[in-house]
Amino acid sequence: MRLKHVKGAEEAIETSRFVIQEPETARGRWRDIFGNAQPIHIEIGMGKGQFLYTLAQENPDVNYIGIEKYSSVLIRGIQKQEQNELANLIFVRMDAEAIESVFAPGEVGRIYLNFSDPWPKDRHAKRRLTSRQFLARYDKILSEDGRLEFKTDNRMLFDFSLEEAREAGWRLTAWTYDLHKDKQLCEGNVMTEYEERFSAKGNPICKLIAVR
Repeated sequence: MRLKHVKGAEEAIETSRFVIQEPETARGRWRDIFGNAQPIHIEIGMGKGQFLYTLAQENPDVNYIGIEKYSSVLIRGIQKQEQNELANLIFVRMDAEAIESVFAPGEVGRIYLNFSDPWPKDRHAKRRLTSRQFLARYDKILSEDGRLEFKTDNRMLFDFSLEEAREAGWRLTAWTYDLHKDKQLCEGNVMTEYEERFSAKGNPICKLIAVR
């Protein structure tokens, strides 16, 4: 993935009050950090933050945490917060492989994955955010009734994700190969920047919802 460098992004992130600088210290304490007992939902690979920011605006009774490892895109989400601060939204810069060190068992109610890197080479399959290796990590941090929601325009990645979820023992409660034509699943759908771009080109969007 080639990303345009944003001058000063790293420094801005390191000093931002909207970013938890040492997220490992927040493990098991996220509700204390937010100052309430509201459910915690996270987006892994939040990009520029449009999806999560919109959710946080529409659902003030839910706490949202945006996780992103690339400074050049995370900074855009921070800028949205600076323009119109939401009390139920904070960010973490980290690699998702360390997710268990940041969230305690059962601490997360919902995980969103949107247009994740497909890692097309077979030898990189375990790096895909919907691989059985990552599903095992999610299993540990999700609450008993927690769920995973995944969207992509990549058909091969989606088919891989469906199979991985089944093989890992997750139950698929809903899935579609064309989200915007599925009235039930599309109800209340919040689009990401990528989703808007791909949909405008006529690319169908795939979505699945999985629970354990």
